[in-house]
Amino acid sequence: MRRVDIKRQLEIIKQTVSEIISEEELVGKLERSIKEKIPLNIKAGFDPTASDIHLGHTVLLNKLRQFQDLGHTVYFLIGDFTATIGDPSGQDKSRKRLTYEEVRKNAQTYKQQVFKILNPKKTKVVFNTQWFSKMSSSEILDLASHSTLAQVLARQDFNQRYNQGKDISLLELFYPLLQAYDSVYLKADIEIGGTDQKFNLLLGRELQRDFGQAPQVIIMLPLLEGTDGVQKMSKSLGNYIGITEPAGQMFGKIMSIDDPTMFKYYTLLTEENLDTVKKMHPMEAKLKLAELIVSRYHGKVSAHKARKDFELIFSQRQLPEKIPEYKLKPGAVKILDVLVSSQIVSSRNEARRLIQQGAVSLEGRKITDLEFLLEKSGILKVGKRRFLKIVFDI
Repeated sequence: MRRVDIKRQLEIIKQTVSEIISEEELVGKLERSIKEKIPLNIKAGFDPTASDIHLGHTVLLNKLRQFQDLGHTVYFLIGDFTATIGDPSGQDKSRKRLTYEEVRKNAQTYKQQVFKILNPKKTKVVFNTQWFSKMSSSEILDLASHSTLAQVLARQDFNQRYNQGKDISLLELFYPLLQAYDSVYLKADIEIGGTDQKFNLLLGRELQRDFGQAPQVIIMLPLLEGTDGVQKMSKSLGNYIGITEPAGQMFGKIMSIDDPTMFKYYTLLTEENLDTVKKMHPMEAKLKLAELIVSRYHGKVSAHKARKDFELIFSQRQLPEKIPEYKLKPGAVKILDVLVSSQIVSSRNEARRLIQQGAVSLEGRKITDLEFLLEKSGILKVGKRRFLKIVFDI
């Protein structure tokens, strides 16, 4: 493994970190790693409740990559078992349960996307179905004995829901314990998570002690707000920026964020000097941010083109140079069907929402009727950044 002195490792590890529990234990683990020439096991869990990895996820992924560059081993844990329950952290109601088929489908896309950031040679991709599916009922009951209802209800989110008389399923009570057992099974030295995961991460430390293991060090990172600048980035809230989105769409979404959020994106998603950025004109700073992030996931050529198209559309009020073409057979076609089948939107619900918000237009004319029928060719504009050339094949 790569030898980097402890002081330098700590400097790198502590970048953008909100809290470490505890730094003294972290130093001890790093010392042991160097002395024994054995990399540490770094764990981070991701529940595939949606198909896209977004920029919020990359805050953790970037930290994992730093550990890899320091010579340590990353366990990229896909919670295909726990995702069927849904993490209750920060939720004010029970999540809708996903089917195992939905979770597995999403999990495959995670495997494809994660190596845009992580080093595949230093990454062990694991699924927690591997161990939970083999546990007997008596083992599950034994696991449950390691936590109490009082302990779980001490969580702010659960406590709030309980006091408001909102349902809390027994499955949700199990979730933190299952996440904690992941750390036991993987013998994690360090677990990385967002600040909203503190309860679950601490429970992992306690459970490791119960199973005779040295407790994992916890490293918590700030949560990245979505394009609304208020709530945590989430696909379910529609405020996310997926790392596989088209370059132009990604560029435009980044340009839509407000200035305070922009500075946080610079801090958590780039290595740029924030003092230097704050001396720039806000518009130029945002253009640079968008180009930096798009370059990482689509390359410099695509990022440059996305910037050029953005400036044409918003600064010079022109259409982009190249607009994707979508051919239809002669006849009337419902606007909802076109938006979904062309994949210019991600779902029928998004299509409905955009139409109702007046964000869909054909040749400059707004479409607000969900039953609107497309009958002629023209340029379809969706939101501020998406364009589609409708062509009726004769």
